[in-house]
Amino acid sequence: MSMHAAPPPSPSQSALATGSQDAAESVIAALRTVYDPEIPVNVYDLGLVYRIAHEGGGAVEIDMTLTAPGCPVASEIVRMVEDAVQAVDGVVSVKVTLVFEPPWDKSRMSEETALELGLL
Repeated sequence: MSMHAAPPPSPSQSALATGSQDAAESVIAALRTVYDPEIPVNVYDLGLVYRIAHEGGGAVEIDMTLTAPGCPVASEIVRMVEDAVQAVDGVVSVKVTLVFEPPWDKSRMSEETALELGLL
């Protein structure tokens, strides 16, 4: 697992860079099954996923972050993301890269999540 800076995602990056919309939605649905152990919210709606890209041949690359760089369960969360996405039909390999630039903050959450957590 490498750590490097990644730019903030554009709205179009919430879908696979190539491939069908159904494939993108399936990967996002899988990401929504992985929850941050400290906050009862999935990693996608929490805004921890910065980039999802389909690299062809069933390969998926994901850039994600954590709510805090010193998260004691970082490797477990990465493994859970890999396992969830690997289970999606058509996915052959998953590479998750942990990034810390830009740093995560509450503004990255979906509006529904912020409302659910009482932050709006």
